[in-house]
Amino acid sequence: MVNKKRVLEEFMDLVQVRCSTHDEREIADILKQKLQALGASAIHEDKAGEELGGNTGNIVADFAATVPGRKTIMLTAHMDCVEPCGGIRPVLENGVIRSQGDTILGGDDKAGVEAILEGLRQLQEQQIPHGPLQIVFTVSEEGGVHGSQHLDRSLLHADYGYTFDTHGHPGYMTYAAPGKNQLLITVRGKAAHAGVEPEKGRSAIIAAAKLLATAPQGRIDEETTCNAGTITGGTAANVVAEECIIHYEARSRDKDKLRKLSGDISGHFLMGIKDAGCQASVHILPDYDPYTMPLDSPAIQLAREACAELGFKVVLEESGGGSDANHFNSYGIPTVVMGVGMTDCHTTQETLLEQDLYDSCELVLSIIKRAAK
Repeated sequence: MVNKKRVLEEFMDLVQVRCSTHDEREIADILKQKLQALGASAIHEDKAGEELGGNTGNIVADFAATVPGRKTIMLTAHMDCVEPCGGIRPVLENGVIRSQGDTILGGDDKAGVEAILEGLRQLQEQQIPHGPLQIVFTVSEEGGVHGSQHLDRSLLHADYGYTFDTHGHPGYMTYAAPGKNQLLITVRGKAAHAGVEPEKGRSAIIAAAKLLATAPQGRIDEETTCNAGTITGGTAANVVAEECIIHYEARSRDKDKLRKLSGDISGHFLMGIKDAGCQASVHILPDYDPYTMPLDSPAIQLAREACAELGFKVVLEESGGGSDANHFNSYGIPTVVMGVGMTDCHTTQETLLEQDLYDSCELVLSIIKRAAK
């Protein structure tokens, strides 16, 4: 049994540590100290922070096996949070943990971090036999999954893994997720004085807007989506806009569909812009590839057994969003995304059931114990 009092207190402490993307230094130092105290045989911090313009790298910790000849299990969570994550004051009311309402809670992904820490602590305190373990705490997950994208892959040697970082009660698992491309679309027109000689101008904003009105948008099919997220342009109300920039994204769980959709969006703007007397350029920037894990894969089977042992209902679903698991799967480490109970994450209404916090810790411990058998 996990130590509920300790779990709750540690979680409440962790969410109060500000951990903005690219500024995870404080939480990383805290976690490195905890991993050292829990008996890690090696703790590495890579150079991802430097590559991304942040102040912290990914943390990869190894725990030596006490039972030889077992597969290496990887347990992961991310350290950064979306804004506003400073000055979080968590409260517990009627079994629900939330913030005061002016910040996020930070259960995304401190709930995953806490589950891993308590699982390791139980191994240490109860002297539970286990195989080799790798713990990975990533940076810069929010806004692009860039920390794991820049992770030093030479540090990884796990056979399969579990990323504790999604909604749903413990027992919820994501076995498939889309890949994502970002598209940076730049439309260029011609500037002119909007009051004196607007006829000499070519508005990049108007040209972009007309093309956006007929561009692919929203759900394309059951596994494919795209979205025009932001549009910026112009310099002043009295100047015909010379430039307009659109940030688009395309997602699909099918790599060929992702490639086609990205090309369709690009072609729509490059071909359509000719009629507006403007110019356009499109840069397609891959973020991560899609993945689908076989339902009978060892990682999923082990998680099923661990849930059955605890009496947790198993729910296997395909996701519409990406995570660190996209990169881990592309690195050859089959990785399942596990639910930790986060609800309304990325909002100031974010909540977490107290029981889900404890159950996540139990599930981490059960997975490690099952792997040792």
